[in-house]
Amino acid sequence: MAYDADVIVIGAGLAGLAATAELVDAGRKVLLLDQEPEQSMGGQAFWSFGGLFLVDSPEQRRLRIRDSHALALQDWMGTAAFDRPEDHWPRRWAEAYVDFAAGEKRAWLRRQGVRFFPLVNWAERGGYGAIGHGNSVPRFHITWGTGPGVVEPFERRVREGVARGLVRLAFRHRVTGLARSGGALDTVTGEVLEPSDVPRGQGSSRTVTGAFEFRAQAVIITSGGIGGNFDLVRAHWPERLGTPPAHMISGVPAHVDGKMLGIAEAAGARVINRDRMWHYTEGIQNWNPVWDKHGIRILPGPSSLWLDARGRRLPVPLFPGFDTLGTLEHIMRTGYDHTWFVLDQKIIGKEFALSGSEQNPDLTGKSVRELLGRVRQDVPGPVRAFMDHGADFVVEKDLGALVRRMNALTEEPLIDEVELRREIVARDREVTNPYTKDLQLTAVRGARRFVGDRLIRTAPLHRILDPAAGPLIAVKLHILTRKTLGGLETDLSSRVLADGGEPVPGLYAAGEAAGFGGGGVHGYRALEGTFLGGCLFSGRTAGRAAARTVG
Repeated sequence: MAYDADVIVIGAGLAGLAATAELVDAGRKVLLLDQEPEQSMGGQAFWSFGGLFLVDSPEQRRLRIRDSHALALQDWMGTAAFDRPEDHWPRRWAEAYVDFAAGEKRAWLRRQGVRFFPLVNWAERGGYGAIGHGNSVPRFHITWGTGPGVVEPFERRVREGVARGLVRLAFRHRVTGLARSGGALDTVTGEVLEPSDVPRGQGSSRTVTGAFEFRAQAVIITSGGIGGNFDLVRAHWPERLGTPPAHMISGVPAHVDGKMLGIAEAAGARVINRDRMWHYTEGIQNWNPVWDKHGIRILPGPSSLWLDARGRRLPVPLFPGFDTLGTLEHIMRTGYDHTWFVLDQKIIGKEFALSGSEQNPDLTGKSVRELLGRVRQDVPGPVRAFMDHGADFVVEKDLGALVRRMNALTEEPLIDEVELRREIVARDREVTNPYTKDLQLTAVRGARRFVGDRLIRTAPLHRILDPAAGPLIAVKLHILTRKTLGGLETDLSSRVLADGGEPVPGLYAAGEAAGFGGGGVHGYRALEGTFLGGCLFSGRTAGRAAARTVG
């Protein structure tokens, strides 16, 4: 029986494009399958902010950030907290990824035309000991062009493969089965869905118009995770993070459903670390949604007062931007699944960025003029749009009115104005005290010592109740689903492993489907900027490894 291609790649997201591009460079013939229409090529990466984790980069050095491979590896291992027998390959992948991020990653991307915004951002700051969770220094490099800027060179390389007759694109092909012949996994079966012209990200038709069966010498799974499938998210929700949220919003389109993981498992693959996942606690409902339950993450600076559903301040070090999953664990043990930011216009104008390529038209469009316009505005346009139209935003001149409207957004009035005023007044009283016991204010002062934060990410310390800084703003925050940190177990050649630890012949995996490598390269937590880079690194690895074994 003849082969339809040398390699079949399942999933046309960033990892799939990276794998296919490497196969094209090696002269291999590729069949690239995806259940969505062609206009959704690039998958979740297209919608991203475009942040990439780099170590000791020229951008860091220009800002006098002293980073090193040793420091980055210390941060990664302290954050991942690997502690399971099945963490053998994830740990090996973590070591390899830090090598990549501190080595050829930036030069490899620049050769393909990727450029970076000069101010490095500081995500997941931690707030624990030196060997605990968090980035010791700023490492979040924003791509000039955001998510589309990351996708573009790999999509270009794939389309060049199409032009050369090496790549066949098969969209609207939904895989339902994997099978072996002669011992190797070489057969992919599924359903052909009817054509769809819906815009990128919107739900497409699931009407079946036919069936397919394709064969190749190797198969690479790059189908993504489970973030759009709330049932799976709740089914695998770990006890350590408390009770699963009754209400969630989605940071990914509905087609990110995790079904391919089960299909691979039925074919003999091993899925590990199902309970490791990455969801954000600063989600807001998109006033102009693309997909169902579409949420946007606030990328906050450190100054907003973070309150639980009853108006109590979150404990140290759960400040905005410090520990995503630590905050999630705390929230889910309060008995409620929402929290609040309370701040003022001076803070929101300086400190609120919104994750997503569409929320950053200046960076996405590579427009210096628009970027300078953003800096000059009291409040950036996309943030102002949420203030004006967002269901979760409350803007008022006085605290009493703010609390009344906050309480109107919940089923019962949970916020006590007297207690909230007492909390804010106490915080404001500490602003002028350089010896403050308020560790959040100490953290803000520390952030402003970094030029990047001082210029664009952290407002000068001031009293929240100062009328000159107003109006006052409250933002209701939801749990926002996003990434799967576990997945198909793979060795350092991206070969998928079976329960006994042996490779499944002919089967590879990359991207989120592989836990971004090894079945869980991040361990329990992530350092941010590591998801897109994980897709690229594992996709590149899978493509190169498969190319060596076929032909």
